[in-house]
Amino acid sequence: MTEFVGIGARRPGSERYELSARLAELIGEFNRNLIDFVADIIPAVKPQVAFYEQLGQPGIDCLEQTMRLAREKGLLVIADAKRGDIGSTAQAYAAAWLGGESAADALTVNPYLGTDGMEPFLAACRKFNKGLFVLVRTSNPSAAELQDLEVEGEPLYARVARLVAKWGNDPDLIGACGFSSIGAVVGATWPTEARLIRAVLPRTFFLIPGYGAQGGAAADCAAGFTSENYGALVNASRSLIAAWRNASRYAAGADYAAATRTAALRMRDELRAAAL
Repeated sequence: MTEFVGIGARRPGSERYELSARLAELIGEFNRNLIDFVADIIPAVKPQVAFYEQLGQPGIDCLEQTMRLAREKGLLVIADAKRGDIGSTAQAYAAAWLGGESAADALTVNPYLGTDGMEPFLAACRKFNKGLFVLVRTSNPSAAELQDLEVEGEPLYARVARLVAKWGNDPDLIGACGFSSIGAVVGATWPTEARLIRAVLPRTFFLIPGYGAQGGAAADCAAGFTSENYGALVNASRSLIAAWRNASRYAAGADYAAATRTAALRMRDELRAAAL
């Protein structure tokens, strides 16, 4: 399975509200065109929240509009906000992203604060029938500085995976297919670790970043699939939304949405082949 994130452009230094509003308008148009071109071949979109937040209220409005459009097209929305806190602050984050009309279907969360930091998010999932993707083994190069540290004979990422299994092993959080709504973020750039984590989490959905621009290949992503080749959402961002830059016939960027569709179809075919 594939998905993409509508990031748009980073904001220049100007603080003018009018500039932020215009940029948000352009990003919204960009997102609408991409969604129209790929909605029939992807299951989900994953907006990176920070790129909208930096534009202030116009950016937040754009994000909500993009999420609403994606849902109208039958797509799931994963808000990539990586939230994490405790008590009332965690409750507020959970309510903001998982409750209400403009909420996402799932949210990425940071488990570093432990179970009391996670519980408000788990409670929101039960209440609103939503999901989480917990950072377990991230795709960035320096992830090993913390995530590979040994804790009582196993790497820290394995200990976090066991906590994800514990948090997700709740009848109220397990769907008809037998998978938990509490998923794990496991980077495509670490296939060996992905296999070890899959052994700990056989009925957990993996959100797999790192395909394409970060160097992860389809075969690396397949390391996170279940034995039946299910259980994974493979994320591609830059390699899809900026696909026009890598194809001469789209060099001017005039038909960027068509370039994204072509790249998404190629990605889908590569993942299917890797699963065989």
